[in-house]
Amino acid sequence: MNKRAVIAAAVAVPVVAAAELVVLGAKGGIGPLKFLKDRKMAKLPGNNAMYHPQYINTEGCAESPLRGKRVLFLGSSVTEGTASLGVSMADYLGIQDGCEVVKEAVRGTTLADIDGMSYLARLKKLDPAQHFDAIVVQLSTNDARRGVPAGELAFSRDPRVFDTKTTLGALEAVAAYCQAIWGCPLFVYTGTRFENEGYQALVDALPAFAEKWDACVIDLWNDPEMNAVSASDYNYYMADPIHPTQAGYLLWWTPKFREALKHVLA
Repeated sequence: MNKRAVIAAAVAVPVVAAAELVVLGAKGGIGPLKFLKDRKMAKLPGNNAMYHPQYINTEGCAESPLRGKRVLFLGSSVTEGTASLGVSMADYLGIQDGCEVVKEAVRGTTLADIDGMSYLARLKKLDPAQHFDAIVVQLSTNDARRGVPAGELAFSRDPRVFDTKTTLGALEAVAAYCQAIWGCPLFVYTGTRFENEGYQALVDALPAFAEKWDACVIDLWNDPEMNAVSASDYNYYMADPIHPTQAGYLLWWTPKFREALKHVLA
């Protein structure tokens, strides 16, 4: 390869990388151009200003049985509120019910412990001395979309036998760690329905997981009321098949989380 070709190749690499950042920023909502996606999301009807946290009615907050409860939400973009300007059901529960919410959410991350940003890796970085009344874990859509092996539930509760490179193995590791460190009720929640057989398989495994770990499942996927939503409401509530708008979180998702948390913590 001559010098001119070498120079061209050297220049091409950062140019391609920069172009990828533009695409990720504009479409995926990450990187230095994240604001491009945020600007687009802000224009969605379901992200109208009336749903912004500062305008939410807090009447009844003082009487909520969840008031003062400290709840950890562990997940990725759906927990974060990627398509809803950083607001999710966790934030609305904090506002309307007076929960003290800790939102450990990083978009694009997986349950499976395949890098340093997995749910499990981030969970283990939290201060173990802090108190939680409940922990709510998102059943990751990223695992299914990225083709991470689902794995299977282990024959015991011994963390040494969990295959944390798989989704179910990592979920069990999360459950074991939460039980050992905080010993509080554990909730796992699903997304609402979208076309993905891999995610369907993960949802199908949750009843057995819940029985093994004495966990609670907030099953939006199979909930008859959630699946009875009209097409027009669905389009208002969802920015895409996976991510709700603020209206979707506030009016559609949050009541289900409130009901589940009250049932256990009240």
